[in-house]
Amino acid sequence: MGNILYPIKANSGFFVFMYILGVVCAFCVLPDHRGACVAVESYAELFLDLYVLCCILALIPLKIRRWVRGILYFILYFTALADTYCFVDFSSTLNPSILMLIGETNGREAGEAISSLFSLDVIFSKVGWILLLMLIHVAYACRHQILKVFPSDVRTRLSCWQKKLYLCAPVFCPVGGTVIAALLVWSGISSADNKVAIAHLFSGNTIGEVEHTLAEPCHAQLYTPISRLVFSLYANHLAGKQLGQLIRASENVKVDSCSFTSPNIVLIIGESYGKAHAQLDGYFMPTTPRQIALRKSGLLINYDDVVTCWNLTSYVFKNVFSMHVVGEKGEWCDYPLFPQIFRKAGYRVSFLTNQFLPKAHEEVYDFSGGFFLNHPGLSHKEFDTRNSQLHQYDSGLLSDYDGDLEKRNFNFDPKNPKRLSHNLIIFHLIGQHVSYRDRYPQNQTHFFASQYDDVRSDLTPKRRKMLSYYDNACLYNDSIVNQIVKRFAHQNAIVIYMPDHGEECYEGNRGFICRNHSSVINWPLAHYEFEIPFWIYCSKDYIRHNPEIFQQVIEARHRKFMTDALPDMLLYLAGIHTKYYHAKYNLLSPEYDENRSRILKNTTDYDKLRQKAMPHN
Repeated sequence: MGNILYPIKANSGFFVFMYILGVVCAFCVLPDHRGACVAVESYAELFLDLYVLCCILALIPLKIRRWVRGILYFILYFTALADTYCFVDFSSTLNPSILMLIGETNGREAGEAISSLFSLDVIFSKVGWILLLMLIHVAYACRHQILKVFPSDVRTRLSCWQKKLYLCAPVFCPVGGTVIAALLVWSGISSADNKVAIAHLFSGNTIGEVEHTLAEPCHAQLYTPISRLVFSLYANHLAGKQLGQLIRASENVKVDSCSFTSPNIVLIIGESYGKAHAQLDGYFMPTTPRQIALRKSGLLINYDDVVTCWNLTSYVFKNVFSMHVVGEKGEWCDYPLFPQIFRKAGYRVSFLTNQFLPKAHEEVYDFSGGFFLNHPGLSHKEFDTRNSQLHQYDSGLLSDYDGDLEKRNFNFDPKNPKRLSHNLIIFHLIGQHVSYRDRYPQNQTHFFASQYDDVRSDLTPKRRKMLSYYDNACLYNDSIVNQIVKRFAHQNAIVIYMPDHGEECYEGNRGFICRNHSSVINWPLAHYEFEIPFWIYCSKDYIRHNPEIFQQVIEARHRKFMTDALPDMLLYLAGIHTKYYHAKYNLLSPEYDENRSRILKNTTDYDKLRQKAMPHN
């Protein structure tokens, strides 16, 4: 049993200080809310990981081992400092977005960031605990030199105690080995599930697969700064591969001609909006009164059979922005993005997003959905105008649009009149994303839990309250969409609205909110999370100039459609002729292939699923 203790005994200082470092880091990055605590399993997994690392170190000759430990000390301490500093400064630990932002900093900015670690504000923050541990560790390493300043009698007593400890080693080692063996068994059992989850996480071939893995209920917990750093490097590597493919696809984009059929094309992309909660599509609560009014005017045409290809925003954006269509050869990143084609054709392209701006405090989901839009080189090719900040509410995007965006535009050419008269404007709303109560101003609350007592008596009061939050967010979304339409009502403009995917809010007896990221798609999941509202609005001026297109918009309202093919319709509306356009994917074309399989998540045929569940429809 004494042999089991040997790896720790041979690397005692390393084991003790690195274990303390892991624990201190875990406490330093705890969220500031009641009940936040470090999981017991983290202590066990940290013990197991350090023991395995000490076993490896014990196999290395002592002279080399000391250098290896020194390198590990530098890496682990520096990573811990960076991780805690990010949490203090950005309210986020190390993540792929922070790593990507670091990669874009220059030497001066990097030097300033490192020097700020030792400012008084940072030293007296949580970062100071890491610095204090480093100081104690240095004192321990220099203990022999420090002891020389003590009186000789003190040194003699310390030497005697040390000799007594050595004499007790034959007794303590077997006991200690037994304790370590028991702890290893406990640690192995406690951390087994997370080890399997981590292996699964690092097996993804694309950043999208990694994101999907993290959306699973029992996903990996990266509990140390070094594991978060390794994951961030891995995620950036995967994103980099797809960026490379996309950059190659963007290098030789050609447009044969452009007739500018639609001078102003507006695409509104909503967020987390299930068709089941749209009054426009039959929902029992008045969540879309303004859209109802627009439909009654005859200018808004509502489509009744539209699905999205994924129920994850990042996947939807990759498929909707790329000229790739599900079922075609290759991947989404093997094809150019439609904004670049519009810009190449002479359109002035604006992108106003309330979600995909590069920022430190960003989840991997936003990183996965926005990395290809935020890459400086690609963004330069795709957009003339972009907003520079996120907003609590989507009304902020209206202010961005109304403001003088040209002053912030890094690629605007006032000598090119085409970009003044022909516009593609893309609004990406935060919509009804996740925290429903935070998606609308509280002074615009219209629905209350008590209003659902009769219609949803199957729900608890707490769930009825959550349902009211979601419907209020839908109603606020209706006001934002209406405000966008108003800005183009007196122009020659066409407006397309679609959310990225659906959302569940205690639908039927399913009993949960948000989305289910199961790999198996059944009919309820497809019905609530993939069916989405979709409509096209044409201004009176647009109808006067393009009566044929307006008639096509009306005639297509009952066609089956999946939003991955949206770019082909947009190119048609603009009159852009290019090899990337295919009439069979254009919803408005007489050649549109309505029998194309609508494959959800690249696995499940939506129409076959619906036919099986509803054979009489």
